[in-house]
Amino acid sequence: MGSAGNAVSTAKKRTGAGRMADIPTDVLAALERGELEAATLAEGLAIDQARLLRATFPDLGAEAHAEAEAACALGILKRVERIGTLIHERLGAEGFRRCREHVSDTVRGWACYMVRAEGELDLAERLERIRPLADDAHYGVREWAWMAVRPQLVAELDRSIALLAPWTGADSERLRRFASEALRPRGVWCAHIPALRADPAPGLPLLAPLRADPARYVQDSVGNWLNDAAKDHPDWVRALCADWLRDSPTPATRRICARGLRSLAPKRSGRRTRSSD
Repeated sequence: MGSAGNAVSTAKKRTGAGRMADIPTDVLAALERGELEAATLAEGLAIDQARLLRATFPDLGAEAHAEAEAACALGILKRVERIGTLIHERLGAEGFRRCREHVSDTVRGWACYMVRAEGELDLAERLERIRPLADDAHYGVREWAWMAVRPQLVAELDRSIALLAPWTGADSERLRRFASEALRPRGVWCAHIPALRADPAPGLPLLAPLRADPARYVQDSVGNWLNDAAKDHPDWVRALCADWLRDSPTPATRRICARGLRSLAPKRSGRRTRSSD
């Protein structure tokens, strides 16, 4: 079994296919044997996860493999969640270790959902369990990480914000980005957070420390967070960006605010102009 670090170097050497139809047969076969990381979203979506499970966990049992086959009829999120839960139910901590260390990014994605499946974990412990996956070198695993624990973060929203606030000062831009991305009010491929849609201000302990973050990866997330909020509270986002740009007029802050305000039309001054002007 290869290490995640070795897998990353392999993936970087491949351009990868942009469409499922363009994935070479030998590449897809290697992906489904768990020997390669997906280099593109199309490759990740093309993997038959039941086949990958049989290759990587042949000891799981016929019943679990049959359940995985059935799960492949579900959407991609439910598919990964169900298979991660199957491994958790049957192999527990040993299954988590094997998934977390595996060469395949999809298998490491299953580990993310094993963290969700651990029902008795305290929220702080759950965040520590997901942390190495949130800092994974593969972009796909990092996406599974926040999506997997988001429902549990939302269930204890105030405490989640307090626990994630220190992550905004992490050396790793991946962890800083997780702190912002995990609790976006609307987000992508996930349920909205009604409390933050109603009032985005409680999210400021996660946003304000990142307002001049040097990493574009983090800037994009913070800008998208603000863009989410602007759809419900445009004036709040305008005022916040004005404050940030006054206090921190850096290129990073300007980029974040431009991204956060991108869906809003400029406010009119109210002054009428003649059609001949």
